[in-house]
Amino acid sequence: MLERTFAMIKPDAVKANRIGAILQAIHSRGFEIIGLYLHTLSALDAQMLYREHRGRPYYDRLISFITSGPVVLLVLERDQAVSQFRLFLGATNPAQAEPYTLRAQFGTDIPSNAVHGSDSREAAHREIQLFFKASELYSPHVLTDMDHDRATDTHTAA
Repeated sequence: MLERTFAMIKPDAVKANRIGAILQAIHSRGFEIIGLYLHTLSALDAQMLYREHRGRPYYDRLISFITSGPVVLLVLERDQAVSQFRLFLGATNPAQAEPYTLRAQFGTDIPSNAVHGSDSREAAHREIQLFFKASELYSPHVLTDMDHDRATDTHTAA
């Protein structure tokens, strides 16, 4: 089933000039990039994005890292986008990620693991709404209203 997921190229990969290589890798795995922009997250943006990590020992370091420089925000579309992107993303620790994954190829450690990806359809819906308006997304697929609702879980501007 056609789905959308949220992804973000993190500050470490942006600083290392890996944006093009990561986008090419994503596209080559069959993901359509239907939303994209360069942005520097505010502390509030980061806190909203990583709200489920609040209270964990690494939380402050994660917020500091993710706000340390520009990121590339993405909306990706394909069949089973959330689960397929999670597989392609790889383990959180790049040293433990399979060699073909984004984190193995572009990450260095935690949290400098190059790319964030939504971990569920619900998270994808919430994360897309945090950063994108529906009018900012372009899909090459012609969707009926019902198909669009299923693909996006009714992504509307927050």
